[in-house]
Amino acid sequence: QVQLVESGGAWVQPGGSLRLSCAASGVTLSLYAMNWYRRPPGQGREFVAAITSAGADTVYADSVKGRFTISRDNDNNTLQLEMNNLKPEDTAVYYCNIGKLGAWGQGTQVTVSS
Repeated sequence: QVQLVESGGAWVQPGGSLRLSCAASGVTLSLYAMNWYRRPPGQGREFVAAITSAGADTVYADSVKGRFTISRDNDNNTLQLEMNNLKPEDTAVYYCNIGKLGAWGQGTQVTVSS
């Protein structure tokens, strides 16, 4: 059974940084492209970033481009999201996803406020 577990969410002031992680079990992550999504308060889930299976290519939502970096460690079966210069509008529950399998984690809360 595929299980994805996100961690690293926290409260942070505007301009701060956080690093999210997604640990996978029951699946070999190196076989799949992976994504980060987020759900802001009262809104639908939105795409944040994607990375190919080997990590060679990445794609970002315009709203996070230049501030967020997606990466992966296939040896350790994990996915990361480095978030810098955080803004209040980045407040959301962040989810990792394997699109091809329809697999989602439970999410981790990121709150950006002063």
